[in-house]
Amino acid sequence: MLGMYDMPALQAAHDRFWNLIRDDLSFGPDRLTRDHNMWDVWQDPGLILAQTCGMPYRTRLHGQVQLVGTPDYDLPDCPAGYYNSVFVTRRDDTRDLKDLADGTFAYNEALSQSGWAAPIAHMKLMNLRPAILMETGGHALSAQAVAIGNADYAALDALTWHLLQEHTDLGEHLKGLTGTSPTPALPYITAQGQDAARIARAVRAAIDGLEEGDRQQLHLRGLIDIPPADYLSVPNPPTPKALHSVS
Repeated sequence: MLGMYDMPALQAAHDRFWNLIRDDLSFGPDRLTRDHNMWDVWQDPGLILAQTCGMPYRTRLHGQVQLVGTPDYDLPDCPAGYYNSVFVTRRDDTRDLKDLADGTFAYNEALSQSGWAAPIAHMKLMNLRPAILMETGGHALSAQAVAIGNADYAALDALTWHLLQEHTDLGEHLKGLTGTSPTPALPYITAQGQDAARIARAVRAAIDGLEEGDRQQLHLRGLIDIPPADYLSVPNPPTPKALHSVS
């Protein structure tokens, strides 16, 4: 499952990417999984390859899965294999983040590094916290909530923000305000019983073997080895309920 960035416009490129990985491995399903719950896939003892988020990895998956490697998306102001979040608001909204904090913050889910943990940590450093919360279930849904005025601002991971600007009209309605500090990007994982090093070699070969158009569309530049300790060292934020229980 490569579903973290698998929007419809990228599915064909992801299919070709998986085909290259599978051909190198000489085993694996013919098609990517797109119709299963992510947590079921991530925790499946037969998992060959999936992409997860840093916060689910450090809070629940560490010790249950192996890291294969972290894709490098060559994101601005981020080291290789790292990413950050971008606060977005409507293009016609003149408020800065301090003033927006009094409004409604749209976030995808409370176990998201980019949609919840990173922006909450960034705001804490500014002695801010969101006054009103809206859980949307997805980055694109958070962006849409801001665009139509149901929320005032959101935090999207930097790659998602690029993809939404490239493949949807949301970029015409939204603008980026500021970015959070970088943290390790969304890692590829495999089950404990798999040969993670062999799978990593297949992923690297597949990235190298991608047609240039697919590589550009997926923003893939390479595979980086980031140790588990780097993921585990990222602080966990308060839950939404705990955040608002603080007086």
